[in-house]
Amino acid sequence: MLLTTAPDTLTTLPTTTGAEILDLLLPYHRTTDQAPAKAEAFPRQLRRITDFVREGAPIVFTLPGFPCKSPNPAKTLGHLPDMGERLSLGFLDALCARIERIHPPGARVVICSDGHVFGDLIRVPDEHIDAYADELRALIEQSGLHRLSVFDLRDVLGDLPHDTKRAHVLDRYAPTPDALRDEVRADPVTLALYRGVTRFLVEDAVDFSGTRSALQRECRRRAYGVIQRSRAWGALIAEHHPRAVRLSIHPQPAGAAKFGIRLLDAPDVWTTPWHSAALRASDGSWTLMPRARAQRLGRLVRRDGRPSHFERSDADGQCFPATVRR
Repeated sequence: MLLTTAPDTLTTLPTTTGAEILDLLLPYHRTTDQAPAKAEAFPRQLRRITDFVREGAPIVFTLPGFPCKSPNPAKTLGHLPDMGERLSLGFLDALCARIERIHPPGARVVICSDGHVFGDLIRVPDEHIDAYADELRALIEQSGLHRLSVFDLRDVLGDLPHDTKRAHVLDRYAPTPDALRDEVRADPVTLALYRGVTRFLVEDAVDFSGTRSALQRECRRRAYGVIQRSRAWGALIAEHHPRAVRLSIHPQPAGAAKFGIRLLDAPDVWTTPWHSAALRASDGSWTLMPRARAQRLGRLVRRDGRPSHFERSDADGQCFPATVRR
C-alpha cells in the first residue's frame, strides 16, 4: 500500500490541527495573566485536543457552571435563565461550529450544571435550581444548539433527595477541609478563587441580619464548603468524562489543568451570566453587569413574558439589531 503523505506529516498533522483549534479558544481565555499566551503554553489542553483529532473523533469539552441564578435581586432578573445564558449558549455552540471547519468531526460542550452540589451553601432553593437547569435544556433544544448538552446530578443519582446526593458527592470525591485550607494558604490561584467565592457569598447574603464582620466570617466558612464541593463535582465529572478537555468559568493561568473561558464581555473576569444581567449597547454589543446598574443605563426588555435583558438606545431613541461583539 502506497502512502500519499510522508510519515512525518502524518505524525505532525494532528498536532498542527490541535494548535489551530486551541488558537480559536485563546481570544476568550479567562485569566488574570497580564500578557496573552500562545497555544504552546497549554500543553495539557493541546495534548487532549490532539488525541481527539488523531482519532478523528468529536472533541469533548466539559464546562462546570450554569448552576442557578444569584439570589440577589440587585444582580439578576429572576431565578430562570435570561439573555445572558441565551447569548452564552449561542457563543459556545458557535465556537464548536468554528472548530468543525478545522476538524470535520466537530466538537461538543457538556455543560455540567453544578447548582445542586452546593445549593444549600449559596442559599438557593433546590426547586429553583431544577427549574434553571430544565430551562437551559429547553433553550438548547428550542435554539437548535445541537453541539451542547446539560449534565447534572440527576444524570448521576436520579431522583434521590438532594441532601442525599450532596452527601454522596462530598463523601466520595471531596478533598478534606484541612487539605483545602493548606492549598488556599500555599497556592495564589486557589487563594484568588477563595476570595472571589467569598465576595460573591457576601454580596448575595441579602437577608443576613447580623453584623458585617459576622457575615464575613460566615461567608469565609461557606466559601471553603463551596470550593470543596466544586472540587468534588470536578472529580465526578472527570470520572464520567475522563478524556474531555476541561473548561472553567473561573480565571485560570496559562498551563493550568483547566482552561478558563470567557462567555461574554464583562467589567471583570469573575462576572458570569448567572451573577448579572445582560445590557445591549446602542452599537449592538453586549456586556454583563449587575441588574441595578443595567437598570440605570437602559430599559427592561421582556421575552416570552419574562424579563430578558436591558437595552440602551442611540440618540434618536432607535435600537439596533442584537449582535454579539467579541
